[in-house]
Amino acid sequence: MFLSVVIPTYNRLLILQKCLQALEHQQLPPNFVDGYEVIVVDDGSTDQTVAWLQQAGLPHVKLFQQDHQGPAAARNLGVEKASGDTIIFIDSDLVVTETFLQAHVNALRQAEKQLGHDRLFTYGNVINTCNFEQPTSEPYKITDFSAAYFATGNVAIGRQWLEKAGLFDTRFQLYGWEDLELGVRLKQFGLKLIKCPEAVGYHWHPPFNLEQLPRLIDREIQRGRMGVLFYQKHPTWEVKMMIQMTWIHRLLWGILSLSGALNERTMAPFLQWLINRGKPQLALETARIFLNWYNVKGVYAAYAELKATER
Repeated sequence: MFLSVVIPTYNRLLILQKCLQALEHQQLPPNFVDGYEVIVVDDGSTDQTVAWLQQAGLPHVKLFQQDHQGPAAARNLGVEKASGDTIIFIDSDLVVTETFLQAHVNALRQAEKQLGHDRLFTYGNVINTCNFEQPTSEPYKITDFSAAYFATGNVAIGRQWLEKAGLFDTRFQLYGWEDLELGVRLKQFGLKLIKCPEAVGYHWHPPFNLEQLPRLIDREIQRGRMGVLFYQKHPTWEVKMMIQMTWIHRLLWGILSLSGALNERTMAPFLQWLINRGKPQLALETARIFLNWYNVKGVYAAYAELKATER
């Protein structure tokens, strides 16, 4: 088994450095695997990412570049350039433990032995943290739970299944859904999700502040638009629930946000009050009340546009 860790990146130099250093210090038993490589695909970064990678001298890292096309195209290029029969996807703002690769391999082998086939993939834990200096010190929280079937923040899968499913759809150029859409196709091949909590990655993001709100709102609107593309490809109730395009979500977030009366302007004083008291994560979770409302409005607006073009 040869492992290829595929990482798309875009303007995340400082946390990418921590991400790659952690991957250089993996504890693997002798002859445990045939080896591993780290495929970094720079998606048109405008910071010093490429310059740093070209001179960093990291033994396992191979750099490839593309114009800014989004993570779907970057991951596809990474798989194309990878040498491994097993692909591990992580994001460039994820810092892993020293036993990360070993945990994924152990889980893959054990599950294959128990099931008697290799129609499976492993999904590790992702713990969110704002601690840049010591990201791996963050404990697991209830808000870190994910019910996703296939999410590329921390997943290991046989290369053959990615190729059979057709890799990522590069039409997903805005934020969201390209990995879960591929997951729908993988599920159609009968692949089984194997939880692997021992393969831990710490997803770093800066502490929440009010200056982030315009970007977060735009991201929710983008996610709504990409959600409609997801639904176009797989017009099922399950996908409608995932992308929040149901009367349930419209009613829920409409009520909670008072039809948008609770928004980034009206809630700003309360959110700042929480931040000033050292509770930026609670402030972010509170902001999700109106962020989800923007997402629901975004998905319905994109769906209306689609229907208008079909007439």
